[in-house]
Amino acid sequence: MAGRPTTWLIRPLATGLAAACIGGAPVGAAADVDAWVRQLGADQFARREFAARSLVDEGKAATVPLERAIRDGDLEVASRGIEVLRQMLDANDEGTVVAAEESLERLAADGGGAVRRLAAAATEFHRLGRAATARERLESLGAAFRERPPVDGRGLEVEFHAAWRGAPADIRLIGDLQRLAAVSMHGVPVDADTLAVLGSLRGVQRIDLFGTGAGPAEARLLAERLPDARIDVRRGGRLGVSSTVFGGRCEIRTVEPGSAADQAGLRSGDVVVSIDGVDVTSFEELTTRLGDRAPGDVVRLDVARRDGTADGEPERIECLVRLDAW
Repeated sequence: MAGRPTTWLIRPLATGLAAACIGGAPVGAAADVDAWVRQLGADQFARREFAARSLVDEGKAATVPLERAIRDGDLEVASRGIEVLRQMLDANDEGTVVAAEESLERLAADGGGAVRRLAAAATEFHRLGRAATARERLESLGAAFRERPPVDGRGLEVEFHAAWRGAPADIRLIGDLQRLAAVSMHGVPVDADTLAVLGSLRGVQRIDLFGTGAGPAEARLLAERLPDARIDVRRGGRLGVSSTVFGGRCEIRTVEPGSAADQAGLRSGDVVVSIDGVDVTSFEELTTRLGDRAPGDVVRLDVARRDGTADGEPERIECLVRLDAW
């Protein structure tokens, strides 16, 4: 008889615990979130602060009730709710960060006038912070940045070359950069994940992949995903010359010291007439043909070189060049 009351006590307790869980989540937790959301409009500062901290700590589970309150509440509740979402963007939990980002983006797109402006400002502030952090990290790993005169608001260029010490996962940080106009990868292997990151760079104007292992199939994939960008994919053979003449004859203006061209005896002012017996009519055509060559390949260049007199006939020279790697 002494043990029977214990049995009667255990059964209601077990039933109560089962009823307190729906879908594996305690009902009490959802009630707490709703209470904290309501307290954002409390008169007492301490209650508002406690509610805000509690919502930030709750994370992802609080974003939907918060967004609803921001849309339905007064401006003070909305501004406090947006600040809570902004603080969630700094959470260590990726799910919380993504959920807060999505809520802010929706509010910035279709919230009321003041809500839309506050959400847009919070989102932009977060993006600028991420961009600065991404650039600092990439530079510390050897990526090179350049600022060009902006075109359509974009002027930032990033280059990955022999100095790059990062892992493929680090390259994903380029998705956080702002005003990105061009990405160049020279001799840095491109895997499927990196290709996916490059293909997601909406608005980028140029992607150069030289000696990365990418080929025609990868070039086509990027061209399909980024139809407005110029995609330049080369196997990696490097001559080491440049030109400022475009649309006309293939005149070399600079020869990089120590490059394959320098070792083969090419000079500034030389005009490349043909490569491996095929006529070359412009510098762009020369670079296109070299794009199919790998490091170590030997190419024959027919070059016209003036003897230094104004009216002298150019000398025809044949150069055998073993290409460098990017």
